[in-house]
Amino acid sequence: MGYIGSHGVAALHRHKYSGVDNSLVAKYVLQPFWTRCVTFFPLWMPPNMITLTGFMFLVTSALLGYIYSPHLDTAPPRWVHFAHGLLLFLYQTFDAVDGKQARRTNSSSPLGELFDHGCDALGCAFEAMAFGSTAMCGRYTFWFWVISAIPFYLATWEHFFTNTLLLPAINGPTEGLMLIYVAHFYTALVGAEWWIQAFGKSLPIVSWVPFISEIPTFKAVLYLMIAFAVIPTLIFNVLNVHKVVQARKSSMPLALAMLYPFFVLMGGVLVWDYLSPSDIMGNYPHLVVLGTGVAFGFLVGRMVLAHLCDEPKGLKTNMCMSLLYLPLAIANALTAKLNDGVPLVDELWVLLGYCSFTVGLYLHFATSVIYEITTALGINCFRITRKEA
Repeated sequence: MGYIGSHGVAALHRHKYSGVDNSLVAKYVLQPFWTRCVTFFPLWMPPNMITLTGFMFLVTSALLGYIYSPHLDTAPPRWVHFAHGLLLFLYQTFDAVDGKQARRTNSSSPLGELFDHGCDALGCAFEAMAFGSTAMCGRYTFWFWVISAIPFYLATWEHFFTNTLLLPAINGPTEGLMLIYVAHFYTALVGAEWWIQAFGKSLPIVSWVPFISEIPTFKAVLYLMIAFAVIPTLIFNVLNVHKVVQARKSSMPLALAMLYPFFVLMGGVLVWDYLSPSDIMGNYPHLVVLGTGVAFGFLVGRMVLAHLCDEPKGLKTNMCMSLLYLPLAIANALTAKLNDGVPLVDELWVLLGYCSFTVGLYLHFATSVIYEITTALGINCFRITRKEA
């Protein structure tokens, strides 16, 4: 199945990336550091290889979490927390350096933008698993993935309509990641048990606050992030898109339709977990986050491709392919109601099938699009193609 038509090829040739990072920390602290770092990479090294290497740091971090905390509810050795923090710091550095390498070698392309955003989207899931092992979140690891995925998806959606990826003065890719790897390093000093004790004990300054001081620290952090980061960001994204839609005299329901597959994906997984006789989020948190995170990566990649190819605004029906497995999984969970709590198919196998389906779907999409873009633009994915002056 082809993803790019003749109109898309023409749009790819015209496309210019437009992004603005207003973070003061990035501007005055990290940018000079990243500018220095890029000089350590040889000129022959393609930007996409830097992106992929950074992504593999997150995969390694998630694997460490799985090895030492299979259910994400036991404390791994303290060096694992330090490794999580270091690997996330390296990921952030490589993620920032790839664009500088592209400009340095005059090899910027729409494929680089798609490759970068694709790895970042998948990275949400792998970092959620790493953080889950640090904070001993257990089944709540899924919700930490959710609070990273919602802002990411809404920012991608906003970019599709505004043509500018505008990062505010405090944003996830900069300050958000810094907070997370600082949390990893801090946990290496105090131990993972810090996250499961009452929030008022972890931070005595809030011990007087009712309710929130009595719940586990990781839950308090989750609720505070939703209230002060996710919801304001979501409102900001929707208002920005609404302004553009009004200016173009277009349809807001048509714009909102592009959010439909993502929220159905989240809702479907939550319904499956609610009906599950095996407590899939408690017993297999890695598989739930992995399968859902890869499906999310497909949705993000499809939306980024639609932007690169200047496709009409509105729902892309093939985005819904990522949802096809969930009705089968939910139906299997429902069979347990008719069979004394035993589903027709063991849910471990259903989860493995879910991960296989989403990984297969994503790999088909990624390889097809990479082939089509490299063919259309006459470039290579992992080799620098010099542009003619």
